[in-house]
Amino acid sequence: MDDISIEKGKNINMQKKPNKQNNNNNNPNNFFNQNPLITFAIFSVVVILLFKALVGENSNMDSQGVAKRTQKVSYSEFKELVSQKAINKVEIGQTFIRAKSSDGTLYTTRIVKGDTELVKELDKQGIEYGGFSETNWFTEMFGWLLPFLIIMAIWMFFAGRMQKNMGNGILGMGGSKNMVNSEKPKTKFDDVAGVEEAKEEVQEIVDFLKHPARYVEIGAKIPKGVLLVGSPGTGKTLLAKAVAGEADVPFFSVTGSSFIEMFVGVGAARVRDLFEQAKKDSPSIIFIDEIDAIGKSRAAGGMMGGNDEREQTLNQLLSEMDGFGTDTPVIILAATNRPETLDQALMRPGRFDRQVLVDKPDFEGRVKILKVHVKDVKMDPDVELEEVARLTAGLAGADLANVVNEAALLAGRKNQKTVKQQDLFESVERALAGLAKKSRRINPKEKKIVAYHESGHALLAETTKGAKQVSKVSIVPRGLAALGYTLNKPEEDKFMMQRHELWAEVDVLLGGRAAEQVFIGEISTGAGNDLERATDIIKSMVQTYGMTDVAGLMVMEKSRQSFLGPQGGAAREYSDSLAEKADDFIKKSLDEHYSAVVSRLEEYKGAIEEMVKLLYKKENITGEEVREIILDFEKENGIESKVQEHINEIKDELEEDATMSKKENKDDEQ
Repeated sequence: MDDISIEKGKNINMQKKPNKQNNNNNNPNNFFNQNPLITFAIFSVVVILLFKALVGENSNMDSQGVAKRTQKVSYSEFKELVSQKAINKVEIGQTFIRAKSSDGTLYTTRIVKGDTELVKELDKQGIEYGGFSETNWFTEMFGWLLPFLIIMAIWMFFAGRMQKNMGNGILGMGGSKNMVNSEKPKTKFDDVAGVEEAKEEVQEIVDFLKHPARYVEIGAKIPKGVLLVGSPGTGKTLLAKAVAGEADVPFFSVTGSSFIEMFVGVGAARVRDLFEQAKKDSPSIIFIDEIDAIGKSRAAGGMMGGNDEREQTLNQLLSEMDGFGTDTPVIILAATNRPETLDQALMRPGRFDRQVLVDKPDFEGRVKILKVHVKDVKMDPDVELEEVARLTAGLAGADLANVVNEAALLAGRKNQKTVKQQDLFESVERALAGLAKKSRRINPKEKKIVAYHESGHALLAETTKGAKQVSKVSIVPRGLAALGYTLNKPEEDKFMMQRHELWAEVDVLLGGRAAEQVFIGEISTGAGNDLERATDIIKSMVQTYGMTDVAGLMVMEKSRQSFLGPQGGAAREYSDSLAEKADDFIKKSLDEHYSAVVSRLEEYKGAIEEMVKLLYKKENITGEEVREIILDFEKENGIESKVQEHINEIKDELEEDATMSKKENKDDEQ
């Protein structure tokens, strides 16, 4: 059955080719079809000219017969012919006189102004006379046609400008051809890395587009629509192109905002035109990026209604998705990072049957993404992409592509032949902390404060159970406001945090302010963001995670989370007395942990001083140097090593994860 279907498909394609050639000869996008008003004007002028040429403006003298010859005479000779009654008929114009004799001769002469006796003489002799117009018929026609042409030209000029700004057709009320990007992508699944689960989900769509008869014969119904959801930059558009590239079918891509115009009904017309194009070139894929621009819930408008144009466009999209059967090889892919705002009618089975999460990559995914992006970049043999992947936890595919590109730009600026590991590290720091402000000169007093502040963060990060290890400490200003920074790297990807890890993060954040108090004796504004983040962590533990005795397991606030971060304010669902208890707990917890952090810093004063000296000398120190300084201090002072305990804890976790991964791989193989 499959072979027969393929042969039929080939015959159909063979028959379609001549039709395409004929369509090219009768191109609907030629000049005359695209400019109907100009075509009408040209046609009107041609018709008028033909009419004038065939009919003309014959005078009475010409209608009586064609003159045998024409003779030009003087005015005096003309008057003498009149007096001799040699003239049968006279026509008087503005400047000329035409006269016809009995033998058919036509006489012409110029009028002498001031002669009032000519008409009397003609009456006396009984000669027939009349008048005629000397102006040319073409001049007359051009005289009344010129204003019309000027007005039409002005109107066409402004209409053309509006077409460019508003889309296709008169005043933008046309199809979607200018807004739809139609192509056959060359992107393959090998070009998309870090989203293996998402690729598996869309693999059957590729197979359906390649072999639709196989699914129709068995009675399977392929999803009409697939919604790709995920954070910005995770590769939703790239994955959609890869589906079309693997299936080798036309790819019609358009953004949701392209359907919205000021005129109600324009978006619906564009939706119809888009689906007509896709059906003509089926099998094909329609990709609507940022579909939330037209697919927002109609209930969001409330009782007063919403946006009429957007709702009509959405209604047309819903009807078009119902308008073709499951055997029609047209698949609709859409992407959004706000799935919670979409209309329920759009999300029901039969329209967007399936949601595919395109999430931020894990460690292995980041390594694969980096390998894809370094294919065309000359890398140094010593580059370890795994180290870069460890530093970039939480970054999306687009961020990683930017990291590689920034590293290549840095290497080119240094006139290097290859990109080195240090270039990649510098690029990561740019992505996480901002551009280094080497030209920003801070005074020695501020430099001292920043050095102690960052050293406090680093020491607490290395001596607190559950904290993230330090990767780098710097007192070089970066970004808009950061005068220094401590870069932490997680040894593994974590999707949740335990209670002791949250308290550890609070301690690390308080370490900067505590170091200023212990070593400088006065606090500064540099810890503003640290205190804000520490407060938010404890507040979430109380109100959302149920990790304290203040509210127990009761959730005090329901926050609206999306791929774009928290959306809107959370609704307050607790009493004033409970709010007061929560505030007291947050303040008490901050004070208690701050006192413990101060005690830790006083215990490790010597280590802090060594870090500050090294920072003054180098401005940047690595995590290994930080750990070496603290370990030497603990050994010299006989202190039980908290750093080694922290290192062993991380090693144990990594070994446990590795063991679990091996076991899972074995189970999969079996």
